[in-house]
Amino acid sequence: MTVPAKTDLAFRERAAAEALLDVAYDLTDSPIGPLLVATTERGLCEIAFDPDPEAEVERLSRLHGVRVLRAARPVDEARRELDEYFEGRRHEFDLPVDLSALPAFQQSVLAELQRVPYGRVDTYGGLATRIGKPKAARAVGGALNRNPVPIVVPCHRIVGSTGSLVGYAGGLERKQLLLSLEGGTLV
Repeated sequence: MTVPAKTDLAFRERAAAEALLDVAYDLTDSPIGPLLVATTERGLCEIAFDPDPEAEVERLSRLHGVRVLRAARPVDEARRELDEYFEGRRHEFDLPVDLSALPAFQQSVLAELQRVPYGRVDTYGGLATRIGKPKAARAVGGALNRNPVPIVVPCHRIVGSTGSLVGYAGGLERKQLLLSLEGGTLV
């Protein structure tokens, strides 16, 4: 049975409007390729590069609850802020971020990462030192590699100890593009 597109859209919008979803997501285009953007009631919970929607829905349901549905309206604010960022009109995001499904160590790494300002870069070791674990540069790298909300929580701003571009879940080409957009310089 096929549901008419208008009925399907009305169902999705109603479910989102009545807070019946654990996660709402939508797909969007960006200058660095297609993105899946997802949000919970607490805030933005995922930005995925080159998404496989089925795999992402499965992952989101394991982390946040089984009521995951594609619904554009709940992610409109995130999409707007991302567009402004890519247009060079936004240097800080005002979006609430939901990192509640992450382990405590990763939450601490991502919290400190958010302090690296637009247009600046830091190192894995520098970030490890600032969270009080100076010997944990590799662990910091692992935490950043699993960052569920790249761009908004700017893991692209972290480089190797020599200033080289290393490690980025979205690929080094995307990391370079994001840093070029920001005009990144070492802290």
